[in-house]
Amino acid sequence: MSNADRGSVMRFGVFELDTESEKLLKNGLAIKLKPQPFKLLKLLVNEAGRVVTRDEIRAELWTGDTFVDFDQGVNFAIKQVREALDDDSERSLYIQTVPKRGYRFVAPVEIVTPGENLFSVVPTDPRMHKALWANIAELRLAEQRRRKQMKIAAVVVGVILAAMAAFIIARLL
Repeated sequence: MSNADRGSVMRFGVFELDTESEKLLKNGLAIKLKPQPFKLLKLLVNEAGRVVTRDEIRAELWTGDTFVDFDQGVNFAIKQVREALDDDSERSLYIQTVPKRGYRFVAPVEIVTPGENLFSVVPTDPRMHKALWANIAELRLAEQRRRKQMKIAAVVVGVILAAMAAFIIARLL
């Protein structure tokens, strides 16, 4: 059973995707998203954790009698979804690009339905869920910043070593 069949609201991070009213909310505030990018986001969230191929996206967003540049259309729709989620393909928290295949929604998704608690063994406060995901996201960003700083430090050390080697060689000649 797909996520959309189980409930009309899917929560991930600080966002809620209401599939029935076709709204994307961030911390309770509506985020503008055109119908096609909304369909794409709904598809990705509904298939969270699984690679959704570009062909599946084409089939979902365009009918067979539509004549457009599908690759450009998919790229543009992905760009609009990422902008709505403040997601960056280089530091992705929500949508992972799988080169030459498609896209994977990587954030944990909670299905919200009236009278049903997704975590029936240990009830979860939605604010706690958002706070935990925000913490996870911040940790991932901090790790990416640390990696970038390490790369920069390695380049600086390499340049210094090369300059020292050039200086020593020049002194010996």
